[in-house]
Amino acid sequence: MSTPETRRFFLAGTAAVAAGAGLLRAFPAVAVSGSSGDASSERGERSSPVPAGWPTQPPELAREMVGVAHGNVGRVRELLAQWPTLARAAWDWGFGDWEDALGAASHVGNREIAELLLAHGARPTLFSAAMLGQLEVVRALVAASPGIQRTPGPHGLTLLHHARAGGAPAAAVVEYLEAVGEADVRTGLAPLTEAERAEMLGSYAFGEGADERIEVALGRFGPTLERSGRAARPLEHLGGLEFHPAGAPAARIRFERADGRVVALTVHDPDLVLRAVRR
Repeated sequence: MSTPETRRFFLAGTAAVAAGAGLLRAFPAVAVSGSSGDASSERGERSSPVPAGWPTQPPELAREMVGVAHGNVGRVRELLAQWPTLARAAWDWGFGDWEDALGAASHVGNREIAELLLAHGARPTLFSAAMLGQLEVVRALVAASPGIQRTPGPHGLTLLHHARAGGAPAAAVVEYLEAVGEADVRTGLAPLTEAERAEMLGSYAFGEGADERIEVALGRFGPTLERSGRAARPLEHLGGLEFHPAGAPAARIRFERADGRVVALTVHDPDLVLRAVRR
């Protein structure tokens, strides 16, 4: 089952990870200690092909796995064949909007990928149980922790959203959650007028570097914020041109006006991180 919100985050996630596939063998090597007479060691040059981050798996792999887990079952199989532990990979899309591979498959309703990840050791969650139609699991967790149905999933998507994404096999879970209540709560959001949307769009700089830019653009479903080279994050309006990024309700993006126009933005996570001036 597909909804505009599902497509919104699938598109944002997959676009951000497309570059990862070509980097799997491009990691720098670490220097290995040599004897006192080793000239390369004395100069500090690297002398081993061992990746610099070893034994930690490269973050590019985790990022790609979470991205393709939204819908590319072929690539998921390829990655799992070489690195089965990527079934548990997680990635922060920005501002602490953490998502794991199983969470990605669950919020878009991709049962095939979810079951494949679980078979390779992914850790089941309340959200995966809801999408897969595991009514007794969902019922037991809600009974054990009353109110847990209000917990948001990746990108702030609700538990009921995940159940609806599961389609007909999850219909009983949808019915149960609708009866329990508070499983589809999204509070604090405010409408955004066309005029407000238009005046905030543009490029903002917080330094001189090529990646010290923030682009505020109009995505398919509303405004987005993107640091150069990073994933675009949908913005949720709280009123008065104050926003929080999707899936990160503690962070704040505030737009400053002067002489009747937007001149800058500030990012708070939760304290002030940066101020970027409109170019």
